Amino acid sequence: MTRSTSSAPSQRMLRVGEQVRAAITQVLQRGEVRDPLIEKTVISISEVRMSPDLKIATAYVTPLGVADHAAIIDALNKHAKFIRGRLGPQLRQMKYMPDVRFRDDTSFDNYQKIDALLRSPEVSRDLDQDSEDEE
Repeated sequence: MTRSTSSAPSQRMLRVGEQVRAAITQVLQRGEVRDPLIEKTVISISEVRMSPDLKIATAYVTPLGVADHAAIIDALNKHAKFIRGRLGPQLRQMKYMPDVRFRDDTSFDNYQKIDALLRSPEVSRDLDQDSEDEE
């Protein structure tokens, strides 16, 4: 029997990641974390990636309206064990409660860079040229 060598996440990893994301979101919405920096900031959790053994959850977060994301990420990582403890009632079906790590979500910045590239005069000229060739 051959093992899959794909690095794509399994359906189970995706499903558990979404459950952990929803649970972390509820903990933050209820204001259970007593940190002034976290309490006064709106935090969006865009994705949670689970390790293959489901013991580590990496949450990608975006603090909205804050220029310096590092302070929020540090505060969340400082309270990661408390947040992990609050996930228990919502993730009762899991054998092990995952360790939560918070990372800055840079995907929106990457999308903006790609969008700016596609709108640059050089690329738009090439795209217009290709569409004229097809006609």
